[in-house]
This record gives sequence, C-alpha cells and structure tokens, in this order.
Amino acid sequence: MWKGRVFLGVVVAACLALLTVACGRTPPEERLRETMGELQAAIEQKDTAALDEVLAEDFVGPTGLDRNGARRLAQLMFLRHGAIGANVGPISIDMTPGHATAKFNVALTGSSGQLLPDTARLYDVTTGWREVDGQWRMTSVEWVGRL
Repeated sequence: MWKGRVFLGVVVAACLALLTVACGRTPPEERLRETMGELQAAIEQKDTAALDEVLAEDFVGPTGLDRNGARRLAQLMFLRHGAIGANVGPISIDMTPGHATAKFNVALTGSSGQLLPDTARLYDVTTGWREVDGQWRMTSVEWVGRL
C-alpha cells in the first residue's frame, strides 16, 4: 500500500516538475519573433482571423489605416491573388519593457497559382508592438516600397 503511494507521489512530483519547465517564460524577443512568424504564415494562408488576433485594438497604419481597414485591405489582396508569398529578410528588434519596434525588408508576391508570381514588390517595413498579458499585439506599421 505504501509503495503505491510513494509511486503516485513520485509521478505527481515528476508531472509538476514538467509543468514548471513547460510553463517557463519564453524571453519576450523570442515570443515576438514567434508571433511575427505566425503573422507571416497567416498572410501566406490568407487567414484574416489570425491577422485580427495579432492586430491591437488601437492599431494604426499609413494614412490613418485602422484595424478594420487593415483587415479589409488584406481581404482584398487575398481575393485578388490565388497565392501570396511573404519573404521576410533579417529582422532588427529594439526591445523596451512591454514594447518593441521591429524593422525588416519583405518581398511580397502574388500569383494566380502559376510557377512565377504575377506581382512582386519589395518593402522596408517598421512595426510597433505592445505586450498584453504575455501576447504581442501589433500597434503600428509603416512601409516604404523599394524600386
């Protein structure tokens, strides 16, 4: 009887130890990079719901673009192109407590599903981020097209 309790106690202790390790906080910059990767995948999968989850309620983009406008712009691009690609260059992140700025280049491509894209544009992008309850939300974006 006591051997069973000892065994059960060891199993419970092991499970608690695993939970402690699994629940360990990932560094903020690593979580931000994961969120940015998820955003890139959402764009390529044309998933507006996932895009909504990343954009902060007070999101603002160029020329006063708000969260709803960003979603509509994405939906328009998703309808226009059968396939969308987002090739992101190296990301430079400046971290402050609870906030971050990420700068990178991105090549966006759109195609009708053929081997070569119908359109391709290169942009310099700057994004602002805020951490809310351990989740990163994009608060702003600016982009400049490159020739």
